[in-house]
Amino acid sequence: MDSLNRIFRALLDNTNTDFVRYLHDTILWDSRLIAILGARGVGKTTLLLQHIKLYDNVDDTLFVTADDLYFATHTLYDLALEFYQNGGKKLYIDEIHKYNGWSTEIKNIYDQIPGLKIVYTGSSILDLEKGGADLSRRKLEYHLNGLSFREFLSIDRGIELPVHSLETILANKIEFPFDKARPLALFKEYLQYGFYPFYNDSGYYIRLNSVLNQTLENDIPNFAQLNVSTANKLKKLLYIIAQSVPFKPNFSKLSRDLDVSRNTIPDLIFYLEKAGVLNQLRDDTRGIKLLGKVDKIYLNNTNLAYAISNSAPEIGNIRETVFFSLMRTTQEVTTSAVADFSIGKYTFEVGGKNKGQKQIAGVKDSFIVKDDIEYGYKNILPLWAFGLTY
Repeated sequence: MDSLNRIFRALLDNTNTDFVRYLHDTILWDSRLIAILGARGVGKTTLLLQHIKLYDNVDDTLFVTADDLYFATHTLYDLALEFYQNGGKKLYIDEIHKYNGWSTEIKNIYDQIPGLKIVYTGSSILDLEKGGADLSRRKLEYHLNGLSFREFLSIDRGIELPVHSLETILANKIEFPFDKARPLALFKEYLQYGFYPFYNDSGYYIRLNSVLNQTLENDIPNFAQLNVSTANKLKKLLYIIAQSVPFKPNFSKLSRDLDVSRNTIPDLIFYLEKAGVLNQLRDDTRGIKLLGKVDKIYLNNTNLAYAISNSAPEIGNIRETVFFSLMRTTQEVTTSAVADFSIGKYTFEVGGKNKGQKQIAGVKDSFIVKDDIEYGYKNILPLWAFGLTY
């Protein structure tokens, strides 16, 4: 316990609180059980440490990582009980997906130590775990996405902008200090390296590829219980999709290319989506959202496109990818029968500065979203503005 506390204090001392992610203020931190899920590298660990440093009493708080050597001879439950009996009130557990049988132990801690509050982070594929305890009635679950353009501007340039609602953007009522900076050049930087909070680290794309490999080689196979052969197919599948995003799924062709059953392909794509590697654009099927027919498949964000591609990604794909990636964080985005995307009653066609109105002519509540323009006009909207929504 003493060694865990020393590690915790050292991490806290090195935690910067100058900028705190968008999700922080939406979390009900006084709840008894909180889950914060997200893809590798989006900043879950930092978010916990920042909250502790800013708001908690460190004397009755403990932060641990689930793969610490301590757990080679101790259980989570043992730790929680000892911590509570010695006056502990808040236990934060990072990367809980690295601890076997985590859900059953969290349930037991929740049920048997009601005076202890628990917050844990984990991979966004945690809910794929089979045979674990059902925590759905006990926990509040939140999902952390990568940096928005607004957050990137704050961290990288010190440009502070408010969160803009979709309606504000559609009305072209966008706040931006045009007298101090120009958004287009900054947005191009964001597209290439501004999605993950570690973008300032040296060798960014090398680090990003390492994160991707860990996801494909460890996270997904462990949770989906894939054998080595099937797990290797994930990399090949991702490479195939990345070369032609937005990718229109042809399961029969993919089955032949990967030498796996046709019925296996949707599962593999679903695992990649849950792990924060891909986004699937579905139609507007009512009822269970995830059962909607998949129309297109995109990479989760444009930084992945630049990291994976052997050459410069196709700009049209980049535009659609960033629009989908940004908007799906706060909105339900579906395919459109006449254009690229639908969000509720609104229709969006995404393109360059020369994109015309022909495709959405006569369509009510429709908009042209243009890259390479600073200002919008009527139903023409600048693409960069959609990066201000969280």
